This record gives sequence, C-alpha cells and structure tokens, in this order.
Amino acid sequence: MDRVCIVVVEDDADNLELVHILLDQAGFEVLSAMDGRRGLELVQEKMPPLVLLDLTIPAIDGWHLAHRLKADPRTQSVKVVALTAHALPGDRKHALDSGCDGYITKPLDVRNFAEQIRAYIKLPHQ
Repeated sequence: MDRVCIVVVEDDADNLELVHILLDQAGFEVLSAMDGRRGLELVQEKMPPLVLLDLTIPAIDGWHLAHRLKADPRTQSVKVVALTAHALPGDRKHALDSGCDGYITKPLDVRNFAEQIRAYIKLPHQ
C-alpha cells in the first residue's frame, strides 16, 4: 500500500526532525521544506492531502502561504494545518482566517500526534 504523503514546512531543524520521525513511524511519506517558497513548490509539485505549516518561516510566512494555497484552485483542496508555537489569544483565529484548516500547538503531544494527523486526512485509526 502506498504511503500517504505529507509536506512539512518548518524552519527549526529539531522540530522538523521530530515531526519527520513521528510521521515516518506512523507510516507516512514525509517531504519537508525549511521556507515558504520551497514549501509552495513542493505542494504544487506533489499535491499532498495535507501540509503541516509552521507560521513563522522565512521567504513566505505561514499565514501568507496558507492564504496562497487556498486561493489557488489547483491547491485549495489541500488541507493546511498550522503547526505552531503561537498560542496567544487570537492566534488560532488568525491562522484559520488565513486559510488553515486546523491548528496544532507546539510542543507536540507526541503520543497523540499521528492520530491527530490521521483525523485531518480522514484516515482510520491504527
């Protein structure tokens, strides 16, 4: 069975490695970018069902990247989930208003992370 592809856009190497390990262990194919411009290219090229998106990334920040993905008819169906340390009142609303379909705060709940991701792309629990 083919592994479901997830694009992770994260500029912190430690966070990126953790997410990559957790998703790989859960059976996902993981492609990563460390800035918004490369993230946009990956999404347009691979058309994954889900993008995990840090909001404070270089080149194109996460808010603008989410907006661009949702404004483009080719990529508007891709689920975009903010993966962020922004946890102040209003941050969730700002992310959702920018086009994110969901919001996961850091630090990650490593025990439940894979199930959270499966829920966003409607995969059965494992």
